[in-house]
Amino acid sequence: MTDIMPPGLALKKVDERIMTLNVGPQHPGSGHMRIVVQIDGDYIVACDPDPGYVHRGEEKMAEYRNYITNVPHLERPVIHDSCNVLYPYVLGAEEILGIEVPERAKYVRVICSELNRCIYTMYWLAIYGIFLGHSTMFMWPAGDRELLIDLMEKVSGARVTHAHFIPGGVRNDLPANFEDVCLRQVNYFEKRIKEYAAVFYDNPILISRTRDTGVLSRENAIRYGVTGSVLRASGVDYDLRVKAPYDVYDELDIHTNVMKEGDSYARSRIPWLDMIESCNIIRQALQKMPKSGSVRAKLKPNPKTKGPATVYKRVESGRGSLGCYIVSDGKPEPYRVKMSVPSFRNLLALPNLLIGEKLGNMPSVYWSLNYWPVEADR
Repeated sequence: MTDIMPPGLALKKVDERIMTLNVGPQHPGSGHMRIVVQIDGDYIVACDPDPGYVHRGEEKMAEYRNYITNVPHLERPVIHDSCNVLYPYVLGAEEILGIEVPERAKYVRVICSELNRCIYTMYWLAIYGIFLGHSTMFMWPAGDRELLIDLMEKVSGARVTHAHFIPGGVRNDLPANFEDVCLRQVNYFEKRIKEYAAVFYDNPILISRTRDTGVLSRENAIRYGVTGSVLRASGVDYDLRVKAPYDVYDELDIHTNVMKEGDSYARSRIPWLDMIESCNIIRQALQKMPKSGSVRAKLKPNPKTKGPATVYKRVESGRGSLGCYIVSDGKPEPYRVKMSVPSFRNLLALPNLLIGEKLGNMPSVYWSLNYWPVEADR
């Protein structure tokens, strides 16, 4: 026998066992998002998420357009949740400009916001299915979300980005018989997504890859400042629609979904439960909404504030708390617009969750954080 060891086994220090991997880029449209991990065998010992570079200069562009013409481009960071990404900007512009929003418009915005929340979540769930090798859970959400995309197309005339929320209300009133069509489609949509329990959430493959993986404790969830479904999956009962309601959310009965486990399974389940609650919210809004009335306040050309002013508004988006800070110096264009996005805050927890996990569990932990790269680097 020879005394020469194979090169891969001739290790004298622990550091020589460590291998650095670049996982990604995932997609050019997501800014070449990658996760740099160091592994010891099959276990992750270090993690450095790199959001990449997809910077579109949204906040800087807002300084060169007025409060109305800023609407179409500010929804681009999250095109499949365009109503919610616009919502805090519109609320802030209305307060800073002193605009009174008609009551019917507030209900229309709530309905569209919840429809768009479900459209976003179904996209997220479809990608999660692919990450876990569950192709059925790509096809089902991708097909079922068309029910709600059709509704938003009826409202706004567009299927992806809608530019429907504007300072003063919404761009157009609901089309004729929309309430009946919406109720029928939402009821069927709710029936469909409840069927996901048997095929996905009770699936032993999903459970084995997500249960007790990437556990985020309640204390760490608060310490890292995560938000949305990630926060509620760790046992923190916090939803801005309930804790700090806007428009007419305070007139609706809303149940906040909370789980205590804080693992990838809980974080994957909360958005699904939230969609069921969104269907309940939409039905309430359709019932309570005034049957007629204006949906848009009349504005002067190039509206502006009377002097220097600041405002900060936030909403509960599909990913969590989404805020917008607006500074005005009295001109028709805002002096400064700053967005506080949930994706960036949720990403901060990723290194803590991945260390000690197996490399094969990385996709289930990463995508359970409800992260959207383009929003983080907007």
